[in-house]
Amino acid sequence: MTGRFEIIRTPLEGLMLLRRRRMGDERGWLERLFCAEELKDAGWSWPVTQMNRTLTARKGSVRGMHFQHPPHEEAKLVTCLRGEVLDVAVDLRENSPTFRRWHGEILSDGNAASLLIPPGFAHGFQTLTDNVEMLYVHSASYVPEAEDGIRADDPTIAIAWPLDITERSERDRNFPLLAEREEREKR
Repeated sequence: MTGRFEIIRTPLEGLMLLRRRRMGDERGWLERLFCAEELKDAGWSWPVTQMNRTLTARKGSVRGMHFQHPPHEEAKLVTCLRGEVLDVAVDLRENSPTFRRWHGEILSDGNAASLLIPPGFAHGFQTLTDNVEMLYVHSASYVPEAEDGIRADDPTIAIAWPLDITERSERDRNFPLLAEREEREKR
C-alpha cells in the first residue's frame, strides 16, 4: 500500500491495477482518485492534461478499443464512478513480450479500483450494468488525426467479453481487423 493506493501489477508490463483506500466514518467515506506523488510508484510520470467523464446507458455496450498514434500516445487512469464494467487494455507496443495480449479487470463503484494504462495500449470496456459512469484522467490531449482503434471483436486479440455486445458506435464497429491492417501495410 502506497499512501492511499494499493498498486497491483498485472501480467502486462506497465499496466497497473490500483485499489483505493477509503477513509470513512458514520457519515460516509472519502477516497483519493488521483495523486501524482503517490502514483509515481505505479509508473505515473506524466502531466494531467485532460479529464473526461462518460455515461453509457445500456448493459452489454462496448466502448473501444481506442488509442492515439505517436507522438500523441497517452497514459490513462480509468475509474468507474457508477455501475460496473470489464475494463480492458491491449498491449500494442511492438517490441513488448506481451504484444497483442489483453488484460481485463472489473471496475465498479463498489470495489474502489482503477486501471492505470501506460502509453502504447488500446483501451475499452464493456458495461456489466445499466447507466455506467466512467472517469478518465489523460496524460495527453485528444488529437483527432492521431486517434485510432482496434475492433473489440478482433479474432487476433480474442477478448473474452463476459456478455454479448449489445451496442457499439459505428466508428468502433468499423475499425479494421489487425489482419486487414497488416495486409495494407505490406502493400
